Amino acid sequence: MKVFLDPIKCSGYGACADICPSLFAIDEFGFAQLLSDGVVAASDEDSARNAAVSCAENAIKIEG
Repeated sequence: MKVFLDPIKCSGYGACADICPSLFAIDEFGFAQLLSDGVVAASDEDSARNAAVSCAENAIKIEG
């Protein structure tokens, strides 16, 4: 599974980083950023899906 983040859509609510800190962080400007190439470890799949669902701006997409 792979996760994609559209930084243009991000409004900086930070739910993704709270839900899945192994994949997302908040940058110095208050917006989400991916911490990796987007490949999700099996142990993080549920939290990655929850982060995507929780994104108010639909800035997170999951493939696979």
